[in-house]
Amino acid sequence: MPVGLVIVSHSDALARGVVELLGQLAPDVRAEPAGGMSAGGLGTDFEATSAALADADTGAGVVLLYDLGSARMTAELAVESLADPDTAAVAEAPLVEGAVAAAASAQGGDGLKTVVDAAERAVGGIVESPEQATTAAEGTDSGTEAPTSTSPRAEQELVLRNEVGLHARPAALLARALTGFDAEVTITAGENSADARSVLGVMGLGARQGDRIGLQATGPDAESALRRVTELADSDFEG
Repeated sequence: MPVGLVIVSHSDALARGVVELLGQLAPDVRAEPAGGMSAGGLGTDFEATSAALADADTGAGVVLLYDLGSARMTAELAVESLADPDTAAVAEAPLVEGAVAAAASAQGGDGLKTVVDAAERAVGGIVESPEQATTAAEGTDSGTEAPTSTSPRAEQELVLRNEVGLHARPAALLARALTGFDAEVTITAGENSADARSVLGVMGLGARQGDRIGLQATGPDAESALRRVTELADSDFEG
């Protein structure tokens, strides 16, 4: 099972809203909300956070994300109270962007440390360049070596025909579709590029219906990876 997530917030509605978003982007990842006080109102609750932490743990570990300072203290206390605190970690990341990046990483089967790193690299609006995407890929614990300059390459262009372009759900489906392919895939829209496995990077391209995007892949599975992306686009990202 994937690494689980806990969203610690002063607001119950906010925590549940983020969890709802993650359910659309990473359906295999168990995400639990821990928001508000037990009696209602704004604040954080240690017992509720500990319960959410237990519910989110399916054996692969749990990453906690928080909104404001005192929520961080609650999250850290919940981790410290575990029989084995090394099975969970608090990520220092923007709540929504970090949660999306963490969920995408967990959905792809990454381990606890890599999921935390994905969350902490998340910054809203930043789009990775191809060079940054390659560097990030080299730092994962997936065990896949980065392609060399002599690896097979493939390129393709396509026009986005789905209604919302490369927004949240299509970006997440795209990242998941590339799981298992030994290839680094870059998407270009206008003058900006992003690692196709980075949900935030792809969303940051702002590609809309009717836009033309470029695909570049490097690695043994380059052609197969681009074929899968094309099939997904042809299905209007229905997955």
